Amino acid sequence: MTMAANDVIKTMNDLIETSRDGEQGFRTCAQGVTSPNLKTLFEAAARRCAEGAAELEAKVRGLGGQPAQGGSVSGSMHRAWTNIKSTITGMNEHAVLAECERGEDTGKHAYEAALKQDLPTDVRTIIERQYQGVKANHDRVRDLRNAAA
Repeated sequence: MTMAANDVIKTMNDLIETSRDGEQGFRTCAQGVTSPNLKTLFEAAARRCAEGAAELEAKVRGLGGQPAQGGSVSGSMHRAWTNIKSTITGMNEHAVLAECERGEDTGKHAYEAALKQDLPTDVRTIIERQYQGVKANHDRVRDLRNAAA
């Protein structure tokens, strides 16, 4: 038996908040680095997060729900991105990359938790595809951090 619609909507709203947190985090990282390549990478990652949130919002509306408004500042699972601005001020690029990677770790875990649930097939398909994107963001940042070490 699949989850009740309101549970599915809650799961997707959690991921909308996670995506918005990632978008803000990557934008902050883009502002915190001088390398044009890193700025471009972080801005592209922020865009992918925004697109993911928009796709989930449309699905929530399609299920008759109300999409989450804003990020998840209160959600303990998503706090890694919250303090990023104060954390990265004055840091070198390796340290900024490490903070971004930590932020993306929380996104990865949020998607993994969602995928453990008994989601309807259409919702699972969206979340699995977005999870691959989150993992790609994470791995790209990790590889750059390792190269910057």
